[in-house]
Amino acid sequence: MRRANASDPLTDLTDKTVVITGGTGSFGRAFVRDVQRDNPPKKLIIYSRDELKQLEMSRVHREDNIRFFLGDVRDKERLRRALTGVDIVIHAAALKQVPACEYNPFEAVRTNILGTKNIIEAAIDSGVGRVLSLSTDKAVNPVSLYGATKQVAEKLMVQGNAYSGVAGTRFACVRYGNVVGSRGSIVPLLLEQRKSGYATVTDELMTRFWITLEAGVRFVRRCVGLMEGGEIFVPKIPSMRVMDLVKAIAPECRVEFIGIRPGEKVHETLVSPVEARHGYECQDMYVVYSAFPLWTRDIDHAGRRLPDGFSYTSDRNAEWLSASEIVEIVGQLDTHVHA
Repeated sequence: MRRANASDPLTDLTDKTVVITGGTGSFGRAFVRDVQRDNPPKKLIIYSRDELKQLEMSRVHREDNIRFFLGDVRDKERLRRALTGVDIVIHAAALKQVPACEYNPFEAVRTNILGTKNIIEAAIDSGVGRVLSLSTDKAVNPVSLYGATKQVAEKLMVQGNAYSGVAGTRFACVRYGNVVGSRGSIVPLLLEQRKSGYATVTDELMTRFWITLEAGVRFVRRCVGLMEGGEIFVPKIPSMRVMDLVKAIAPECRVEFIGIRPGEKVHETLVSPVEARHGYECQDMYVVYSAFPLWTRDIDHAGRRLPDGFSYTSDRNAEWLSASEIVEIVGQLDTHVHA
C-alpha cells in the first residue's frame, strides 16, 4: 500500500460491478447516493434481506445500472449467485444493536461471524477482486457480544487472505466510530427526547468517536483503491463529549443520569496498544496490519511506525468537536437544532 493522504482520489468504479451487502441500511443508502452522483459503477447490486426496504429504495433509484438482490449473508449459495461476475464487495450487513445481540446471541453469531465467513468463501469461489468489510470501534477490546462478533469478523476478513493466496481475492477492513444519525444512535434518541423536556445520559464523562455517513462513505471508497489485502484502515476522526451533544441538541432539557448500560464503555478505542505494534500512521488515517500475515503478498508498509504503547482512544484524541460544530452537523439531520 502506498502512503495514504487526504488527497487520495476516490476509487474509480466506472467499469466495475459492485455488490454492497446490507445495502438498504443507513450506510448502504448513503453509499449508493454518493457513487451514483459522481462515479456510477457499471453495475451496482444491492444485496439485502428486506423486500420492503428494497422496494422503497428502488422508487428512489431508478437508474439502469442498479440491481436489487434479495438474500441473506447467512445463505452461502445465494451469495455465490449474487457474486458471480463481481469485481468489488462492500460488506456492510450486520446485526449491530447491542441489546438485541445480547438477547439473541446465536442470531448475532450467524449474521456477523458466519455471514462474514460466507462472504469470504463466496468471494473466493466467484473470483471477486476485492472485499472491504465495515467494522466498528466496539471490536477493539470488546465488552459486548456485538463487539466480540465484529472482532471475530475482522480477524476472519483479514486472515481470509491466507485462503485466497497471492493472486486471489483481497480482503481488508475499515474500522471507525459512531455514525451521526444512523438508526438506533444517540442523535435520533435525543431529538425525540427533546420533545418531552428531559434527556437520558448514561455517564456524564462519556466520550465517543464521531463520523458522518458521507465521510464514512468517502473513506470506504478511498480504501477500496488503497488496499493490498490484510489491512484494517482507521480514519483520524474527531471525538465528542456526550454532554456537549446534549447541550447542543437539547439545551433546555432536564438531564437524567441512568448509569452505564451492560455492554457499554465510557470511552471507545479505535487502535489498541497491542495493534500499535504492527500499525502505521499516515496523514489522515492509521493502518493496522495482521500480526500473522500467513500469505506471501508483498505489501509496502506505508507511513510511520506507531510507537510502543500507542493507543487511539476517544478520551485522548487530538481532535474534538465543539458545541457549534455539533450543532452544524446535527442541524443537517434536524433543521430545528439551534446553537
